[in-house]
Amino acid sequence: MKILFDQGTPVPIRRFLEGHEIRTAAQERWNTLRNGDLLEAAEAAGFDLLLTTDKNLRYQQNLSGRRIAVVVLGKQQWPDLRPHVQLVVDAVNGSAAGSFAEVEIPDSGVPLSAPQS
Repeated sequence: MKILFDQGTPVPIRRFLEGHEIRTAAQERWNTLRNGDLLEAAEAAGFDLLLTTDKNLRYQQNLSGRRIAVVVLGKQQWPDLRPHVQLVVDAVNGSAAGSFAEVEIPDSGVPLSAPQS
C-alpha cells in the first residue's frame, strides 16, 4: 500500500508499517497543500491512504467517491502514540479504498506534573 503522511503525522510510525511504501507530504513537496487539494494530489499520484492528524478533515471535505482511504490519528505526539501504535497499524492494514477511520488514542492517565501544595 502506498501511504502519504500528512504534516502532523509522527514519522516514527513509519517503521511499524512494514511492507508499505511511505512518503511524507514534505517529500512530495505538498506541504503547502491543504485538505481537498492534498487529497486530489495524493489520489492522482496513486496513494492508497492518507495518514493525518487533522480531525476536522471529515467535516471539511466530502469524502464520498474518493479512492483514497483516510486514517486520522487521535493524537499527534509520538510519546502519546507509541504505546498504542498497534491501533494505528491495525487501522491502516484494515483500511479499504475510500474508507475513513479515526484512531482514538487512550490517555495515559499520568499527570504531566505533580500538584503543588
